[in-house]
Amino acid sequence: MPDTAPPGSSTAYRRVLLKLSGESFARPGVTGVSMDEVSKIAAQCKRVADRGVQLAVVVGGGNIIRGAHFSKAGEMVAQATADYMGMLATVINGLALMDALEHLKCPTRLMTAIRMDGVAEPFIRRRCTRHLEKGRICVLAAGTGNPFVTTDTAAALRANEIDAEILLKATRVDGVFSDDPEKNPHAVKHDRLTYEQVLSNRLAVMDMTAIGMCMDNRMPILVFNFKKEGNIERAIAGEKIGTYVGEQRR
Repeated sequence: MPDTAPPGSSTAYRRVLLKLSGESFARPGVTGVSMDEVSKIAAQCKRVADRGVQLAVVVGGGNIIRGAHFSKAGEMVAQATADYMGMLATVINGLALMDALEHLKCPTRLMTAIRMDGVAEPFIRRRCTRHLEKGRICVLAAGTGNPFVTTDTAAALRANEIDAEILLKATRVDGVFSDDPEKNPHAVKHDRLTYEQVLSNRLAVMDMTAIGMCMDNRMPILVFNFKKEGNIERAIAGEKIGTYVGEQRR
């Protein structure tokens, strides 16, 4: 990752994929969709797009329903069914973000892995990249369209499909720590990790399938706190924030 943005440019990356958890769309400790929170996300995304960066956003749905948790509710709902319910929750978040962006006069397309033509475009790789080339933000929902797959893995897959230069994993903490920083005030933040370190130590970056996919395709990951105003722009400018996950330095 470059220490500073390239000379004459305010960005270090041309095309990025931003992964937002469902919790990003709600106030802390509250479920549902908060349009105040969505508007804050949209404002940051617009500022990034205004810099000429091609931005795709993969959204989660945990603020509405978590498929993995729902399937354990008395084992009355099969995991596959619960996962499809979770995918539909991501579409609700995607619609909210799309409208918030369009309210800011930012060209946006909502694309889903499950066809719902009256609501969104189907995700087609070449169509998505064409939207990005035309300066449109692409909001990608419904995961991969398959059960038993997390939105982390969907983000890793889409980042590689659209030839993103980095996967930005937005969280509510400042990066990857040795322990949960919200429970352990002595937890130590990692500035840089290799894929192998994440896998061997089972660090809470993304699920192991997503990390393996990024490692196989040399897709760097930046885990950072997007709740801090301007951090998405700092990440795209190549500033040293969060935790960078990539190949071993030689």
